[in-house]
Amino acid sequence: MAFIKQMDSYRVYIYTRFWSQFFFTFIFTVNLLYHVKVVGLDPLQLVLVGTVLEAVVFLFEIPTGFLADLKSRRLSVIFGYFLIGAGFLIEGSFPYFVAVLVSQVLWGIGYTFTSGAHQAWIADEIGEDRASQAFVDGAKAGKLGEVIAIPLSMLIGYFFMINLPIIIGGLSMVCLVVFLLFFMKEENFKPVQPKNTSTWKTLKGNMNQMVHYTKASYLMRILFLIALFFGLYSEGFDRLWISHFLEETHLAYMTEGHLVILIGSINFAVMLLSFVGLHFISRSSIHHKLNTIYVSLLIGCVLIIVSLTGFALSTGIIGLLCFYLIIQGTRSVMAPLEDTWLNKIIPDSSTRAAFFSVKGQVDAIGQISGGPAIGLIAASFSIKIAMITSALLLTPVIYFYQLVIKKSRG
Repeated sequence: MAFIKQMDSYRVYIYTRFWSQFFFTFIFTVNLLYHVKVVGLDPLQLVLVGTVLEAVVFLFEIPTGFLADLKSRRLSVIFGYFLIGAGFLIEGSFPYFVAVLVSQVLWGIGYTFTSGAHQAWIADEIGEDRASQAFVDGAKAGKLGEVIAIPLSMLIGYFFMINLPIIIGGLSMVCLVVFLLFFMKEENFKPVQPKNTSTWKTLKGNMNQMVHYTKASYLMRILFLIALFFGLYSEGFDRLWISHFLEETHLAYMTEGHLVILIGSINFAVMLLSFVGLHFISRSSIHHKLNTIYVSLLIGCVLIIVSLTGFALSTGIIGLLCFYLIIQGTRSVMAPLEDTWLNKIIPDSSTRAAFFSVKGQVDAIGQISGGPAIGLIAASFSIKIAMITSALLLTPVIYFYQLVIKKSRG
């Protein structure tokens, strides 16, 4: 009983971030390697898998965000994690391209139910000021979960089957749903559902309100533009980095078990670096002021562009590893800062989940547009050229951050 009483919303959010990232990383440590070595996907298929995922996110992000605002953010998060778990179960159980595509559909729909709804839920339950700290602490807890999950996934993938961590992770995600059913409370949520008004009319009214505010808010428009360009660059890198790494280092001959250990070790180093970075962020005052957030995000963007170019041009294993670590570590630190930025400029808490969903949808548009193009470049020319193109796609973001900083300084 004492444990149940201690489970306030802040703790539930932190625990959920820890366990969800633990299970995701347990899966993703072997997921892309599973696609390449077991399912046998080529570079174009690898990118198409990601494009299907992002297309589903694009279609469902805003509707699920509005449903969370209208009905229940708690139920939205719970249902989302259930669909994600089911998707991974299918992916790990059937090593076929079609099964991977089906899993992406379920995962994508499930993600849209959690995206925005989780951030909006905690912001309402504990207040906007504490939510900024929760975003950083939650990200740090998630990184701790990832650090722990990677060696466990490596061991199971090495000694048993490469797809077993995917199956276990999917089942565990369903267990997380049971935890949330018991402990996730929703006491401060006030759904926007005026009397004698249909849900459709309310959805339309909320959409018009968001469009009006986005047109009026310079910072919101810039934020969405940045999300678009991050989507354009990221899909190609996320799907092709392992193929590029193995091609340049000539390590593709290694057995599946040894490749699991290699890729798992790289991801473990990434998580340790990310955890240290997030620990520094949570102990500092960076996430409390918008001006410092903007400058930090600009520096992070420059680091990613330079490192991605270096990753594309490197041929030695040391250079490839160093640039990859910088890219992924920087992205991990930037994510909670972006959430904090958006949370601080949302005008009305009743549409908070929808605004987070719009940002996710804009990112999905970028990935849908950029992913296939990068995949075609990789198939027609080389993965190296595709990586350089990805870095070029991100460069306009430097200008956008400079505009935001200039605007914030008056």
